[in-house]
Amino acid sequence: MDRQGVKNEFLPRSDEGEGRAHQHSRRRFLTRSAAAAVTSFVLPGSYLLRAAEKDSSKASTGSHRYKVAVCDWMILKRQKLGAYQLARDIGADGVEVDMGSLGERETFDNQLARPEVRRQFLDKARELNLEICSLAMSGFYAQSFAERRTVQRMVKDCIDTLKAMNLKVAFLPLGVRGDLVKQAGVIIGLETALSAAEEVKLLEDVGSPAVRSYFNFANALKAGRDLHAELRARGKDYLCQIHCTDEDGVLLQDNQRLDLRAVKGTLDEMGWSGWLVIERSRDVKDARNVKRNFGANAAYVKSVFQTG
Repeated sequence: MDRQGVKNEFLPRSDEGEGRAHQHSRRRFLTRSAAAAVTSFVLPGSYLLRAAEKDSSKASTGSHRYKVAVCDWMILKRQKLGAYQLARDIGADGVEVDMGSLGERETFDNQLARPEVRRQFLDKARELNLEICSLAMSGFYAQSFAERRTVQRMVKDCIDTLKAMNLKVAFLPLGVRGDLVKQAGVIIGLETALSAAEEVKLLEDVGSPAVRSYFNFANALKAGRDLHAELRARGKDYLCQIHCTDEDGVLLQDNQRLDLRAVKGTLDEMGWSGWLVIERSRDVKDARNVKRNFGANAAYVKSVFQTG
């Protein structure tokens, strides 16, 4: 299954145009349904609004305007303590930690719900001078958020874990089969397959400063959109974090359609700062060589965003 969408293998060729239009309309419907599913249990209150406005992507950048992280599930260490030493060896500044596998469970297989496991993770990150930039609900890459009956429990479990670990940002992908949260001091960052105009309209409809855009370069590139226009349209106020990645194929330094130096210029002009999380862009000739792929990508992203 492609992470950008689901191909309908049963459409006859003569109906392909109509099928694409139907899929696009359904995706927009599911996206808005997902927004309604989350915001239905959002708590009101001016204190929560003020707390949510303290975006950790701006508050935790330390000596660098941009910091570089890797996803634990993509370095084959989903919710594993070994992800931290590997991230350190790769040269990252932090780790995006997954909430655990989902499958047909009522909620994530989240070992971080156990206080002793959370403490181990936090202690190891501190020992290695790494940060946990965000939690990820990556299980929704392969499932429809809007169509899961226990989705409120899933999101609440993620929010509870954020608060227990004193983290600020959670990643929620909605760009595969379904295309949100104002909770005490946290941000839910959405990745969708929508254009910038459609996504901004969705965020405006939600109307919560705690629900923002978690932008993935690969989505815009695959759709043939102007990456810089997509960033500017979202703006620094809607953009919480970025998956600094393309589809697998070549390393970032060899990617001809993703000019990271130009991207840095755009982000600088926007006044944005925060986490750049490397998810893919693996060399397909050596795709399972985690240290080589993510080490090379982290070094290149740092050479662009953390020098000069």
